[in-house]
Amino acid sequence: MAPSPTLFVFLLLVLQLIICNAAMRLPKFTALLIFGDSTVDSGNNNYLNTLAKGNHPPYGRDFPGHIATGRFSNGKLVPDMVASKLGIKDAIPPFLQPDLSDEELLTGVCFASGGSGLDDLTAAAAGVIPVSKQLSYLKMYVERLKRLVGEQEAQSIISGALVVISAGTNDFALNFYDLPTRKFQFNINEYQDFLLNNLQNFVQKVYNMGCRKMVVAGLPPIGCLPIQMTLKARVLQRTCLHHQNLDSKLYNQKLAEDLIPRWTRSLPGSLIIYADVYNPLSDMINHPQKYGFRETGRGCCGTGLAEVGPFCSPLSLVCHNTSLFLFWDGIHPTELAYSYLAQTILKQIIGSRSASTDHFSK
Repeated sequence: MAPSPTLFVFLLLVLQLIICNAAMRLPKFTALLIFGDSTVDSGNNNYLNTLAKGNHPPYGRDFPGHIATGRFSNGKLVPDMVASKLGIKDAIPPFLQPDLSDEELLTGVCFASGGSGLDDLTAAAAGVIPVSKQLSYLKMYVERLKRLVGEQEAQSIISGALVVISAGTNDFALNFYDLPTRKFQFNINEYQDFLLNNLQNFVQKVYNMGCRKMVVAGLPPIGCLPIQMTLKARVLQRTCLHHQNLDSKLYNQKLAEDLIPRWTRSLPGSLIIYADVYNPLSDMINHPQKYGFRETGRGCCGTGLAEVGPFCSPLSLVCHNTSLFLFWDGIHPTELAYSYLAQTILKQIIGSRSASTDHFSK
């Protein structure tokens, strides 16, 4: 028996309500502005004189068009996925892209640089853009916006944008654990505070330029990155480095429980969200079967033990099925792993929005 017209109309109305409710749950942002390191760099390093690049195969193997864009993964990154889910655009372009269109500029860009960190010394070692200097590109971005849409509209875009900051892993891995440059100057607690002070100064300056809504990512379990296990663990006993993970957890605790609440109180009209990446990644590592992963201790590219950047090359052997791997290379997750992180971060954004709706509606 065919459904009655009345039943059909009822079902259609129910479907429309479901769609509307889902849309209402998502906060509205004018643009996404991305700062940090290779976890969020969509290709700025392509235009720098550095070896820290992902603009060659097999990087980008699963990106639309199978293009190596400079993203350090087999596909898209978390900012791309967040932008797509929020209905802003499908991918975030790098600010240094020479042919960056006005339309792309209006909805947000990426200032991040692979190999960068909150410590300027970290970026200097790799010949990339330190997080502190990424602020100068934000200033250039704002000036270009003003020429394009006028000062008032430009300020409206900036105040309505979602800022994402993801940095710190390289500082510990490159400057403290693997090359103990800063270890001669700081103990681990002092270095954490040094980096967090730099992050605080950066957040203050971004706020002073008109940004009000920010997501600040914590550290991952650094001791579980394939390259860290290879460099520090015994060859036949590659396991997560407990002390490095404890350092990450302490850093995250200082950031989430002390600094971010303090920033929110001291910066009127701001909403600053802590993005927990440590626990979701730890869960993927400890319970891979929940996510369909079979390999969490090495990357898909090459041996997967340490290759990254130029060492994950067109000549490298690559795993057949990336969906079985948590990591793409010796440091960076696969697109699938990033998608799980993006889901978690979106939930955190939505949760913060429901707790403070006015910040997102202004």
